[in-house]
Amino acid sequence: MSVRETKQQLVAEIADKLRESKSTIVVDYRGLNVAEVTELRKQLREANIDFKVYKNTMTRRATAEVELTELDATLVGPTAIAFSNDEDVVAPAKIINNFAKEHDALEIKAGVIEGRVTSVEEVKALAELPSREGLLSMLLSVLQAPMRNFALATKAVAEQKEEQGA
Repeated sequence: MSVRETKQQLVAEIADKLRESKSTIVVDYRGLNVAEVTELRKQLREANIDFKVYKNTMTRRATAEVELTELDATLVGPTAIAFSNDEDVVAPAKIINNFAKEHDALEIKAGVIEGRVTSVEEVKALAELPSREGLLSMLLSVLQAPMRNFALATKAVAEQKEEQGA
């Protein structure tokens, strides 16, 4: 296989990952040692997040193919990309943001959330959100509150009528 065909396959692979990914985070890992990168990879792998280092030129060609050329400005220097296909779009941002808090060398450059390029601030704001399960439990408690209040009110009325009748 020629070098050109290999590069074309790599660009196609990156483009497919960008297309299929629900949440993509681009980071600069310069300054992390091997043990720290290994730990980050382990945390991401446990959450079913693919973490790869690609050449910036190959990634730029892939972003042009999937119409995400806004990312090109961030593709300078050592760049690694975390791809997540899970429904929980918060997970990669949360893991990387928490890791970056502990390791100053890791720098978030940008993100792509459900096909839209996001800034570093948006990625960090997303990381501060509760997990999907946390959001669902909050929603459930909000939905249950009116029913609980109604049940307590009817119980109080029933007890009041019993007292009046006795």
